Amino acid sequence: MRLLTGAPPSKDTFRFVPQSIASFGPIVLVEGCDHDRSISWVHAWTVTDGIITQVREYFNTSLTVTRLGNPTTLSPPSDFASSSSSTSEITSSHCPSVWESSVSDRVGHSVPGLVLAI
Repeated sequence: MRLLTGAPPSKDTFRFVPQSIASFGPIVLVEGCDHDRSISWVHAWTVTDGIITQVREYFNTSLTVTRLGNPTTLSPPSDFASSSSSTSEITSSHCPSVWESSVSDRVGHSVPGLVLAI
């Protein structure tokens, strides 16, 4: 932020120190925590041709990443749309969890949960 705003450096700086990194195709997840301030964070980067093209940042949020559908077991979209729209028919095989944040559990307070579908 100081670089963007031109603000002078302060002794009270926030350092982004990654504690885990995972990737799923073009999505890279980086997770860390500032224990002194009880802040956890997750960055979700979309990388295209070696360039970060999108950044999503989550603070004090428990993040679960799921894949929508399983290409080897799902019918084509046209068949899927003709099936019942009842959510009771959606099973975990349609939206398997591929990653869950862990640092948010260590900041010492309850945080909201969010599901990121890729």
